[in-house]
Amino acid sequence: MASTAEGRLAFEGSSEFQSLEEKVYRAIELLKEARSQKAASELELATVREMFEAQSAETEAIRRQLEQLQQERSEVRVRVEKLLGDVDAILEE
Repeated sequence: MASTAEGRLAFEGSSEFQSLEEKVYRAIELLKEARSQKAASELELATVREMFEAQSAETEAIRRQLEQLQQERSEVRVRVEKLLGDVDAILEE
């Protein structure tokens, strides 16, 4: 058992172990960074979705308003044409 402990200490002191340890810590840092970026991306995505929903609602409201204005315009056109017809009839008399 003493030889296993001595071997372990010798391995831990070696440059191979230090290199492996540095790689593990670097991997941990990269994982933390990736998780942080993922969280930021998810937050940004949620914000963009909210903006999209708001834009969609506004677009729908504008579309309804446009349809209403087009209908009113059509009604006004009919009334103006009727008035012009009445004016022509009066002038022809």
